[in-house]
Amino acid sequence: MSPVIKEHARARLVTDARDLPVVRVELRYDTADVPDTIHVAFPGGTEWVVTRDLLERGLRSPVERDSFRIWPCGRAQLVVEHHSAGGVEVVQFDSAPLIRFLRRTHSGATRAETARA
Repeated sequence: MSPVIKEHARARLVTDARDLPVVRVELRYDTADVPDTIHVAFPGGTEWVVTRDLLERGLRSPVERDSFRIWPCGRAQLVVEHHSAGGVEVVQFDSAPLIRFLRRTHSGATRAETARA
């Protein structure tokens, strides 16, 4: 069984409302996933699957792949825009918790590879 790394984070739903609603999302990484993917689970059952590489690159500069556009918003936040048949969803994350989670995925993957060797 492969290690799964889970962490909760807060995301602001970007809408036309004056105060952006904040939701708790679950970030999940399974070391067995190929390519390396991050699952972002929202309340109500919606889940996004985005490559770890795309999130990491989006922390430094704007990137786009498939249905995702990701870009840094200042030094402390990250914006993720997802396009689907149902429309466009935009969320804003604080960068620090996301960076910590991504670092854990690298150390977890390294431990899993060592254990398999």
